[in-house]
Amino acid sequence: MTGPAPGQGPEPDAAARATADPGTGAGSGAGRVLVLRALGLGDLLTALPALRAVRRGLPGRRLVLAAPARLADAARATGVVDHLLPTTAPGRSVPRRLDWSGPPPEVAIDLHGNGPPSHLLLDRLHPGRLWAYAHPDTPHLPGPVWRADEHERERWCRLLSWYGLPADPADLRLPAPAGPSPAAGAIVLHPGADAAARRWPPERFAAVATALRAREHRLVVTAGAGEGPLAAEVAERAGLPPHAVFGGAADVPFDRLAALVAGARAVVVGDTGLAHLATALGTPSVVLFGPVSPGLWGPPRTARHRVLWHPSPDGGAAGAAADPHRPGDPHDERPDERLLRVTPDEVLAAVDALLTEEARGPLVAEPAVS
Repeated sequence: MTGPAPGQGPEPDAAARATADPGTGAGSGAGRVLVLRALGLGDLLTALPALRAVRRGLPGRRLVLAAPARLADAARATGVVDHLLPTTAPGRSVPRRLDWSGPPPEVAIDLHGNGPPSHLLLDRLHPGRLWAYAHPDTPHLPGPVWRADEHERERWCRLLSWYGLPADPADLRLPAPAGPSPAAGAIVLHPGADAAARRWPPERFAAVATALRAREHRLVVTAGAGEGPLAAEVAERAGLPPHAVFGGAADVPFDRLAALVAGARAVVVGDTGLAHLATALGTPSVVLFGPVSPGLWGPPRTARHRVLWHPSPDGGAAGAAADPHRPGDPHDERPDERLLRVTPDEVLAAVDALLTEEARGPLVAEPAVS
């Protein structure tokens, strides 16, 4: 099966219309494309190359993204999403329903996962076409074969390419934020993550912060909703003032968070959404991995990013687990043993390497989005 030829790119007012009613506009199901990606910020950003391919390959349609309401501003910032259809589901589960109004979508695209729950959720809307990975329990839906060892950006680009929409996994940059950074030139530390398995201990973040502070670097600590105590602990242990913490009681508003990350000298973060925001904005980053390989979720391999991951006890790349790409449980309630093999000295050395490269001249970055 093939799709239409690529078009001319996003409509210029796409971002401004990101809160429009999905049941209005075209007046019929024709012209509306529904994309299911009901996950987190990092998931949205890793799907950005695929979303751009949809916008180019299906010109003139309204692109509706089914995702949590808290991602509305981030979706708008991509410049390719016309409307966010709010979803609700625990954790990373598939929503039980979509509040879709009006006629069926012209095309529904499953960028959520691979299996009957997400396939059938979209199928129940009776779209004109449904694009998804093949699964034996939904044999009526053709699609490419799912590969468990594929990077997330490449996975969804391959899906769209199979349906005739060329997609480039490297097309991942966000437009530069319009506003100024609230802490220009700071090093951003982000100790939080959705699961404890991917949270490097706060005392280790504090040790890194203390050492960087001794070198007279400006530091800030960021926190998502509910992560205030964790960020405050890091700041207090490192001797940072309370105003050095951004967020905690609630998420930092996306435009402010994007400006902060875009204006940072570097970001130190675990395998979570802020790491992908640094990648999307071209900000130098040190990313700490544990239960899941950076080969599945890591930043591009450029001088701008440093990845720390020790799946084997000696710090090497080899792993003895049955699944070398997922040797641990990313949703465990304790820090993963591989994450704990990363030391503060390693993180400091990685930050030093980034800043040294920066001092020698501009780091080679992925092409910016104008």
